[in-house]
Amino acid sequence: MTRCAVFGTGSWGTAFAMVLADAGCEVTLWGRRWELVDAIHTTHVNPDYLPDVPLPASIRATLDPSLALVGADFAVLAVPSQTLRENLAAWASLIEPQTVLVSLMKGIELGTAKRMSEVIAEVAKVAPERVAVVSGPNLAREIANRQPAASVVACTDEAVAKRLQAACHTPYFRPYTNTDVIGCELGGAVKNVIGLAVGMADGMGLGDNTKATLITRGLAETTRLGLALGADPYTFAGLAGMGDLVATCSSPLSRNHTFGTNLGRGMSLAETIAATRQTAEGVKSCESVLDLARRSGVDMPIVEAVVDVVHNGRPTQEALRALMSRSAKSERH
Repeated sequence: MTRCAVFGTGSWGTAFAMVLADAGCEVTLWGRRWELVDAIHTTHVNPDYLPDVPLPASIRATLDPSLALVGADFAVLAVPSQTLRENLAAWASLIEPQTVLVSLMKGIELGTAKRMSEVIAEVAKVAPERVAVVSGPNLAREIANRQPAASVVACTDEAVAKRLQAACHTPYFRPYTNTDVIGCELGGAVKNVIGLAVGMADGMGLGDNTKATLITRGLAETTRLGLALGADPYTFAGLAGMGDLVATCSSPLSRNHTFGTNLGRGMSLAETIAATRQTAEGVKSCESVLDLARRSGVDMPIVEAVVDVVHNGRPTQEALRALMSRSAKSERH
């Protein structure tokens, strides 16, 4: 039986643990808070994030990372992206040689502008073939309700991607394999930023033309960055690109869309953060995505506008006017 350790008891980590268990894996879920871990282990419910979703009784929960990792074929990382380096440094010595590290995180590290797979390889000192990512339209609530969804599992080693595919394939969750780790990670990270922008448009009461413009031009920005970094452009037309972008930009379940909507309605950054229980990855990653774009010589005006609103206090109306008044270009740009 395939053994999986899942690090992170938020909604997505918990939902993916459920997927793995439903696929027949032996799953241990790690968390840092005793009361939550105890509730998951004894009542088979995550009361903080998915209180109305019964979890498979086979899922164990623990505070002990070594217990979670012993004999693990896959170690799934579902912590906030900006805490990955610190957390993984504490766990790295416990990881066994056969364990593949799987990222569920969709962000770019602040300061280094590194993708999550790069941080994992660096901190855990593992080869790229032992790092995989899961990306796509992954709204945790819908997956936890076992609604049909598809996703992408990516690894530079196709055989590893296929092993992960088998470990998480259920009647309601269909994973596709890909070897374009760069493209899958960029699609997941940038869509959070575009989700913020579309949420702002919704909050401002703007219509579908505006939102469609932001989504398609946001995809163009993502693709430009991907090409500069060696990604396969076809990735951005698939689940990890357009699929994830559409879900994030259109669903009220999207944390980034909801965060942007509150900003668009006139709430301050502090008020919006206070109203948000879970991490909206795009809030911090918009800065690191812009940093990565500038290091790569890629123009990303929507990302830049989001950074101006979220971190520089620029009014949403003013940021929109600045975007619309940019010099006209061919749609190929």
